[in-house]
Amino acid sequence: MGLTIILLAMLLLTAAGYYLGTRQAFVVTDGRPAGLHSLPSYHGLYVASWVLIPAALLMAVWLVLEPHVAEMRLVANLPEGFDQRNLDEQQLLIGDIEARALGGIVSGELDPAFQAAGEVYASTLAWSRWLMALAMALLVAGGAFLALRRISPDLRARNAVERTAMIIMIVASTIAILTTIGIILSLLFETGRFFGKVPITEFLFGTQWSPQIALRADQVGSSGAFGAIPLFAGTLLITVIAMFVAVPIGLFSAIYMSEYASKRLRGTAKPMLEILAGVPTVVYGFFAALTVAPFFRDTGESIGLDVSSESALAAGIVMGIMIIPFVSSLSDDVMNAVPQSLRDGAYALGATKAETVRQVILPAALPGIVGSVLLAISRAVGETMIVVMAAGLAANLTANPLEAVTTVTVQIVTLLVGDQEFDSAKTLAAFALGLTLFFVTLCLNVIALNVVRRYREKYD
Repeated sequence: MGLTIILLAMLLLTAAGYYLGTRQAFVVTDGRPAGLHSLPSYHGLYVASWVLIPAALLMAVWLVLEPHVAEMRLVANLPEGFDQRNLDEQQLLIGDIEARALGGIVSGELDPAFQAAGEVYASTLAWSRWLMALAMALLVAGGAFLALRRISPDLRARNAVERTAMIIMIVASTIAILTTIGIILSLLFETGRFFGKVPITEFLFGTQWSPQIALRADQVGSSGAFGAIPLFAGTLLITVIAMFVAVPIGLFSAIYMSEYASKRLRGTAKPMLEILAGVPTVVYGFFAALTVAPFFRDTGESIGLDVSSESALAAGIVMGIMIIPFVSSLSDDVMNAVPQSLRDGAYALGATKAETVRQVILPAALPGIVGSVLLAISRAVGETMIVVMAAGLAANLTANPLEAVTTVTVQIVTLLVGDQEFDSAKTLAAFALGLTLFFVTLCLNVIALNVVRRYREKYD
């Protein structure tokens, strides 16, 4: 039985539980819901929660345990001699057997004995889904029966529903917090291992980045260079170029839409501008690599400049175009939040519209504008695809925007592509770069929040 069918059935049964709960609330009061402690809709939600939540918890636990149980049965049915292989071969073979059993592509032909074990694996998964569906059906029926029996005029259904909703939100918040803590701890642990192999001073202040580590000590380049200054400089260069594009265009467009454009024009222009935020970054990367970068190269050659085919200028400009909606939309919302009474007061004193914008609106909206710019910088620092396709992979320490550079995020991707050994300094360097990037973006976000909190005006 497919998982999609099970989910759809569970949703339909939840809707049925809501209907039955609402109907039962009318039945127990002889059609006079005024005698209920809670509204009939809360009684419906009460029954629906008893139908949905236990079954959903069972399904989550079942889906976590199901692959492990099926793999245990697969291993138990493998032929003799399998245990004598090394661990990597065992894992590869088990993966091929599971892929073949599920109709996937494998690297080669499998022995008939292994195919038989795969059939056991597939049948285990099939029977598991049927058993899960049966167990969920029993839970749904039992939950609905108990909930419907408890419905009475004195049932505090609203309190129970709100308490359940609060528990769900607490669990969701806790998962988010624990996930963040897990990310930080994993970065700290792996970064500590990296700094055990490479001095932190070399990483933070070194000017050569060449993380290629040879597999044997007698090979050329057996000791890499892990100076991250070129990566930080390339990230800063591209971010500055992007901000020179995004901040003026975004801010001016926000001023126009907020103070000058008609409601009809604003209702059309703002959604069209925000479409830029929904374009995939790989599309921007194609645009930069196939249109913008060749344009700058050909233009530079025509005036005698040596412009690289992959340059920081092309990547920065396209990235700035991508970030325009962040600055524009947030600044527009902040300026629209400034009370109309301030504008009317400025006009009453004889100020023109331009003077009102410059001396009243912008100072009042400055904290929000600064916050939007800092958030846009965080977005630019974390961008990868545009830089890969338009700025290249060369770790050059340069301030010339016409040359190829790279960024922290691009190097993280490069270091973790393909089969890697997580005991080498080359791979562990990605975690050190990730922790550095996390710290920088965290600082930018904290600064943005503090600026908004400190200078925010409160209006009645």
